[in-house]
Amino acid sequence: MQILLTNDDGIHAPGLAALECELQKIGDVCVVAPAHEQSGVSHSITFLSPLICQDVYDGDRHRGWAVEGSPADCVKVGVFEFCPKRPDLIVSGVNGGLNAGINVLYSGTVAAAIEGAFFGITSVAVSLEFDEHAQFAKAAVIARGIIEQILQRKQPAAQLYNLNIPTAAINGPVEVRIVPMGVERYGEHFVKRKDPRGRDYYWAAGEPPPDTGDRETDLTALKKGFVTLTPLQYDMTKYDVLREMSDWDLKCGD
Repeated sequence: MQILLTNDDGIHAPGLAALECELQKIGDVCVVAPAHEQSGVSHSITFLSPLICQDVYDGDRHRGWAVEGSPADCVKVGVFEFCPKRPDLIVSGVNGGLNAGINVLYSGTVAAAIEGAFFGITSVAVSLEFDEHAQFAKAAVIARGIIEQILQRKQPAAQLYNLNIPTAAINGPVEVRIVPMGVERYGEHFVKRKDPRGRDYYWAAGEPPPDTGDRETDLTALKKGFVTLTPLQYDMTKYDVLREMSDWDLKCGD
């Protein structure tokens, strides 16, 4: 099985190395990752400048390619130029920090997996809860095991998945919940300050995830210490409203 591995934390991120090691147990891994951290870039792509790509070595072993671009760029150029054959699986991660709730929409990690799904290739985004002493090797073992089960059980058509691993699952019993993405807005606000020249600037200050009530989502399950798996889709059409609008007789101008 040919696997394309990428991330948004950069080619030298420990989460990428850990997942590369584990995925080599189930297939041939081609690593194509950003040269520098690209967290929060969502699905941005590079088209106004060339993509600089450099070979990366681990000692004498050719490890992969570092791309001066976004995670989505990495998937594009990886599929077209660097993988020896069309990938059977695309994996993005392990990200340092969860990508759950509406953060899915901002995530470069998830965007790379979405880009893989654009190609009709089953893709999985993998994220680990932030911890200064994050145990990426253990998270990668968990991720590889779940990815193997996904491949065994999913339908033949390509699918897109978002996998999140809380710190509590690393050293405790691993239980997986298949849950929807939380869509509640975070209570983010901005702290206003002044720079040395007296100019105002604003610093985004994150707050705890929102209360989702009794509805179980990735946010609530992660809070309880469960590993979460969410099937995603990138078709943003709201079909029930589309049907309501089917008989609208809209006119241009007066």
